[in-house]
Amino acid sequence: MFKVYEEIARASLADELPDRKTCKWILSDQGADLLPLLQAAYVPREKYFGRSVMVHLLNNIQNGLCPEDCGYCAQSKNSSANIRKYPIKPEEEILEEAERAARAGATRYCMVLSGRGPSTRTVRKLASTIKKVKQALPIEVCLSAGLLGDEQAAILAEAGLDRLNHNLNTSESHYPSICSTHTFQDRVNTLLAARRHGVEPCSGLIVGMGETSDDLIDVALKLRELEVPSIPVNFLIPIEGNPVQGSGALNPESCLRALVMLRLINPRAEIRISAGREGHLRGLGALALWPANSLFIEGYLTTKGDAATETYEMIRDAGFEIEGNSLFKDDRTNEKRSGFRVSGSDGEILKPEIRAS
Repeated sequence: MFKVYEEIARASLADELPDRKTCKWILSDQGADLLPLLQAAYVPREKYFGRSVMVHLLNNIQNGLCPEDCGYCAQSKNSSANIRKYPIKPEEEILEEAERAARAGATRYCMVLSGRGPSTRTVRKLASTIKKVKQALPIEVCLSAGLLGDEQAAILAEAGLDRLNHNLNTSESHYPSICSTHTFQDRVNTLLAARRHGVEPCSGLIVGMGETSDDLIDVALKLRELEVPSIPVNFLIPIEGNPVQGSGALNPESCLRALVMLRLINPRAEIRISAGREGHLRGLGALALWPANSLFIEGYLTTKGDAATETYEMIRDAGFEIEGNSLFKDDRTNEKRSGFRVSGSDGEILKPEIRAS
C-alpha cells in the first residue's frame, strides 16, 4: 500500500501532474491515509525548501471602503461586519511597521489595500514607499492592491516590488457564486500584467466557500498553468455579516488534505498557510508544515491570528527552522524584546471561534 504514496511523491519530484482521480482520492477518500499523504507531500517540499519556514506579515494599509461584492470579505460593499474603515495610512506609519515586521523575523512584508484597484497616482505613491522599504530594510515586499494593468505594473516593477498578490480564490466555474463585480479572468489578467513587467505573481485560494473537490483541483491546476511561485492557502473564516459563510464542513484533516493536493500539483511553489489556520487546523497546525513552507504571523487583515511567539514555538517544536532575515535573531530573547505587533495587520475583529460541523 505504501508504494502508492511513494509513487505520488516520486511523480511530484519529476514534475508529473497527478491526474484528477488521484487528486480526488487525496482530498476526500478515507482510504487515503493522512500521515502517508503528508509524508508524500513533504518529499518535494523538502527538496525545494529544506526544513525552512518563510514568515510573512500583513499590513492592512487601507481598510474597507470597497465597491466590490466579494462575499467572503468583511470589507466588501455587501458586508455588514463591524470593521473600522480608513484610507491609506501615512507613509511614515507604513515604513515604521515595515521595520517592525523585519525585526519580527518576516522575510516578506505584505502591504494590502482594499478596493477594486488603485489609480495610477496612488500606484506612484505606493511605488515611492516600496522603494524606501527596499532601500532601508533587508526584507522583500509584496503588494495586494486589487486589479492592475500594464502601466501600473511597470511603475511597481521599476520601484523594485518583489511580488504582486491577487488571489484567484476559487475555480473559474465557481467564481460567480462568490463575486459579481469582477470576473475570474480579471484576476488572471492582473497576474499576467505583473509577470509581463518582471514582478513575480502571488496568488492563492480560499477553501470552504461551498466549492467542490473539482473546484479545488481546477484552481490548483490554474495556478500551476500560470507558474505562480507563491500560493497562499486560506481557510474561510465565517465572519458575521459576510454573505458567504461556507458550509461548516472544514476540519483539520480536510484542510491538511487540501494543502497536500496543492503541494503535489505545485511542487516548486511556496505554499503558504494563511487565514483560518488557527481556527480550522487547531491542534494539528504543526502538521501543515509538512506540505507548506511558509505562513503568516499575527493576523489576516480583518481577523487576528496567533502571536509570533506562539507561531515560532510551533515551528521549532515541529523541527523546522525560521528563515527570517538579517535583522532577525532566531531566539526567544529577541522575540520577547521585539513585541511583534504591527498595527493594522490583525484587523479589527477578534479571532473567531471556528467549530467543525
